[in-house]
Amino acid sequence: MSAFSGAPPVDSALARRNPTVKLALLTVVSLVVMFVLDPVTPAVLYVLALGGVVASTKLTPRSLALAHVPFVLFAVGVLTVNALARPGEVLWQAGALRVTVEGLSVGGALAGRTLLIGVLAIGFLASTDGVALMTSLHHNARLGARVTYAVLAGYRMLQEMPREWATIRHAHTVRATFDGGRPPRGPRHLAGVAFALLVVSVRKGERMAQALESRGLGLEPRTTWRPVVVTRADRWFAAGVLAVVAAVIALSAALGYLEGPGALNG
Repeated sequence: MSAFSGAPPVDSALARRNPTVKLALLTVVSLVVMFVLDPVTPAVLYVLALGGVVASTKLTPRSLALAHVPFVLFAVGVLTVNALARPGEVLWQAGALRVTVEGLSVGGALAGRTLLIGVLAIGFLASTDGVALMTSLHHNARLGARVTYAVLAGYRMLQEMPREWATIRHAHTVRATFDGGRPPRGPRHLAGVAFALLVVSVRKGERMAQALESRGLGLEPRTTWRPVVVTRADRWFAAGVLAVVAAVIALSAALGYLEGPGALNG
């Protein structure tokens, strides 16, 4: 899963698209689904997005499944909380626990949004090189050098986090085994690893900021070795994605799915 470990992404159809265009589409689709209140529309969009990511990237099924884990856990949590806590028409009840139709509808909508945004983010990360993203944001989005280099630094740190997490966990395991104990497990161990990862990330960010400042980050004008341009294929790609999203929303509206939390009653 090189795309999530800091290495350049494998060449694919999605990797050849302009990073700014992909980031803009991710932002637009995420904002659009924020106003969708039914569970069906984001579920359909998720299935289409998942198919598009599988077809346009070279992610293995295992890598794609592992990348889904945090989004799936969050989606299940959101669905469960809303189904059990939101008032409305009772669908199932056992003692103090009860599931409502409105809770399932709202929870399903939020879970669908989570999975949709998650798979779009996975596709973006798996197909976008950090340097190309920085260059594209500087030239195509007209962002300043300070902003684009900050984006590159954050992008690189995000890609390095899984490896740092594994390294810290292995270090804790080796230390516990060397001291004659068992390999550490449980919430306390995970909290310690998370805190160590936070400290490492803060220190790495501080060193990176000092290095950028010492290399004249804010000096102008700047030249670009390999400029990234918006091509006709990028425009067709953006138009196609927006057309699919608009078609799904229009079809959902025609079928009555966009009526809100009570849409499941129909």
